[in-house]
Amino acid sequence: MPPITITQFGAVIEGYGLKRDYISWEEISPNVKLAAIAAEDQLFLTHNGFDWNALKKSFDSDKGGTAASTISQQTAKNIFLWQGEGFMRYVRKAPEFYFTQLIEWIWGKQRILEVYLNTIEMGKGIFGIEAAAQAYFKKPAKNLTRSEAVQIVACLPNPKAYTVKPQSRYVASRSRWILRQMNNLESDSAIAVLITPEIKKK
Repeated sequence: MPPITITQFGAVIEGYGLKRDYISWEEISPNVKLAAIAAEDQLFLTHNGFDWNALKKSFDSDKGGTAASTISQQTAKNIFLWQGEGFMRYVRKAPEFYFTQLIEWIWGKQRILEVYLNTIEMGKGIFGIEAAAQAYFKKPAKNLTRSEAVQIVACLPNPKAYTVKPQSRYVASRSRWILRQMNNLESDSAIAVLITPEIKKK
C-alpha cells in the first residue's frame, strides 16, 4: 500500500486530516466487496480495465455522456495520479490508461479491489474501508453488515458532499439502488468466488 497518495496529501493540506488504516483482503467484509462492485463497476470481473462503451459515451458530446470510471481506472488514478475535472481530467487520461493496464496485468482483480477499498476516499479526510467503518459505525470493516457496507459505498461518487453520517438524501436513495443490484449480482458464480466467505444478509 502507498505511504501516502496525492489525494490523501491534498486532504491534509485542505485541513481534513488523514484517517486511514490499511487492512488485508481477509479483513474486508464480503458485503463491502459486493457493494463496491454493484455500485461502481458491475463488469469488473469481465473487462480488461476499461468499459469501452461507457468511455465512448463519455466523450460523445452529442449524447452528453459522463460515464464513471471502472474500479481499475479509479484505483490507478487514486494511487499514481491526481483528481481533477475539466482540462486536467483529459491531461490525466493518458497516464491513467497506462497505469490501469499495468495493474490489470500485474495485480489482477483481487489485488485491485483490495487496494481500491483501502485507498478510496470515503468522507472528509477518511480513506479506506477500515477508517470509514470505525468513523461511521465504530466497528472493524470485517464486521460491517450489508446495510452498513452499502451506506458507505453509496457516498463514493462525491464523499465530501454525500455524507454517511448524517445520512444525506443522495446516500439514502443510492443505498436502496445498490441493495437491489447486490441481490442481482450475488448469484454470479465468479463474483461469489471472489468475495467469499458467504455474504451475511443483515
